[in-house]
Formats: sequence, structure tokens, C-alpha cells
Amino acid sequence: MHFPKSDRLRTDREYREVVHKGERTRSPHFTIYRDYLAGDGRKMGISVGRRVGNAVVRNRVKRLVREFCRQNKSSFPPGSRTAIVARMAPEGSTLSAVGTELLAAIAGRWATKG
Repeated sequence: MHFPKSDRLRTDREYREVVHKGERTRSPHFTIYRDYLAGDGRKMGISVGRRVGNAVVRNRVKRLVREFCRQNKSSFPPGSRTAIVARMAPEGSTLSAVGTELLAAIAGRWATKG
């Protein structure tokens, strides 16, 4: 399955708007920001900083989060923009571990929204 450009936060300005204007929730390894716009599109962005690890670790985390977003697109409400920021590399770094953590954080915080 593809992750098209129309579904991504692509500019620094978009990331900054989501982070500064949006709501925030945290999990042990991620911080998730979300704001809402008019329309029914969903946009997602992933940010993994150098403190997470070397390039191999950062790219693995990005791939796992990207795949989580593809598989769980319906977990993100229509009209939302979501930025997922990795704070630490998850232990084990498996898709199931990342997915479980992110779904729990999203469901716990925004269960009644959107």
C-alpha cells in the first residue's frame, strides 16, 4: 500500500502549526500532536530526531511508524492532521510493539473526539 504525498505533512510550516496549535498526548516513546481542519482528508507526519539513535535506528523507527499509519488510517479522524514525534527508540522495534503503543495513546487521548 502506498503513502501518497497528499496524506503527508510536507512542509515545516505544517508541522509547526500542528505542534503549536494542536492537542498533545504522550506515550513512553512517542509524542503525538493533532489538530483539525475543515474537510475530510487525513494528513500524517513523522519526525525522528538524532537523539533517538544513529541513522539505521532512526530510519527503522520511521518505517515502522509509516507502516502503522498506513495500516491504521481509520484510527485518524477525517479532517485531522497528526504529527508523530519519536522521543526514544522502542525496545524491540517491531511493528506490533509500535502499533500497540501508538494505538493505546491515540485511543486513550482522543477516544471521544473526531
